[in-house]
Amino acid sequence: MHIHFLDPYRPRVSPIHQLDPRVKLSLTLVFILTAALSPIGAWPVYILLFSLALSIVLLSALGVGYVLKRASLAFPFVLAALPVIFTIPGAALVSLPVGAWRLTATAPGVERFVSVALKSWLSVQMAIVLAASTPFPDLLLAMRALRIPRLLVALFALMWRYLFVLADEALRLIRARAARSGQSDLPGMRSGGSVAWRGRVAGGMAGNLFLRAFERSDRIYMAMVSRGYDGEIRSLPLPAIGQSSWLTLAGGLAILGLILGLGLIF
Repeated sequence: MHIHFLDPYRPRVSPIHQLDPRVKLSLTLVFILTAALSPIGAWPVYILLFSLALSIVLLSALGVGYVLKRASLAFPFVLAALPVIFTIPGAALVSLPVGAWRLTATAPGVERFVSVALKSWLSVQMAIVLAASTPFPDLLLAMRALRIPRLLVALFALMWRYLFVLADEALRLIRARAARSGQSDLPGMRSGGSVAWRGRVAGGMAGNLFLRAFERSDRIYMAMVSRGYDGEIRSLPLPAIGQSSWLTLAGGLAILGLILGLGLIF
């Protein structure tokens, strides 16, 4: 069973989808590196990077709303950088009493936090475009073409495939629970027990899911080994990079290099 909601690839007819996966992966990594190396508080650089990311999203025909909605998933993880607001010295903006301590938010701390949030948000946007415009097997081939270690690529491949195994086992458990659960048509009559009882059932299902997924993954791996798997998934090699793809790569690297240079100089 193909669990389509786990697959981020969205087939479209666009220049981004038709671009060579090695070029897309290279430009995405360089874009993320450029965002990470941009100075703190370089707002013009962030505007240029956002304009570039927005242009790529429009060219990919994925939809601005789709990419921005998925990119918002990065914000909960950005909260890990929240302490920098109160730990970096500088001009105080506001002071909050917390028990016996007093937290003082500073202007440099807020500037650093907002910069980290914007960098993460822009990087996630480009990662979403890459995953949504490139089939996962092509991404694995692009990683090997860029000389990423074989073991690391194999880990990516197995983690991706076992996500579907885990989701498949979860759906089996949910169907089994639904088949064994009664439901009354009487108004106000709830099926099941108390919240604590539901929690115990959910915990048992989670443990059962782990055991079933572990056993099935072991059977899948033994089946792969019996068929000659040695740590690398072989497929037909990618074709040579065309001239247009080389020009796109050179142009993208030049633009990102110029943006980073402007941020470091000015």
